[in-house]
Amino acid sequence: MPKKNQVTSRQANLQEDTYFRVMRLLEANPDLTQRQLADALGVSVGGLNYCLKALIQKGFVKVNNFRQSKNKFGYVYLLTPAGAGEKARLTARFLQRKMQEYEATKAEIEALTKDAPAAPVNGSSQARESKV
Repeated sequence: MPKKNQVTSRQANLQEDTYFRVMRLLEANPDLTQRQLADALGVSVGGLNYCLKALIQKGFVKVNNFRQSKNKFGYVYLLTPAGAGEKARLTARFLQRKMQEYEATKAEIEALTKDAPAAPVNGSSQARESKV
């Protein structure tokens, strides 16, 4: 069973990853709706709304309402200068975590490959023998 600080750390990493992905999408597409953002991230609209509110409260994202505009595209979510800096920090941490995950997975595959008997892929030789 994971220790409490491991669970907290895992939750913090997931939250950080979500913030990173939201800021990355907003930087490229500031006029996406919350529904479009949620769909792109694979999260609920409510979850995305919670995340956006946190980013706005922290001063990383600014929201502008353009309902009176002729274009009628509603809200635009912009990264603030502080948000751009935070996104850069999150990018570095995200990349570091993903590289560690990659190295751990690669080591696990190598260990399993050494331990596994020389078995045919998908049982292909057995399938051929049974057909003959």
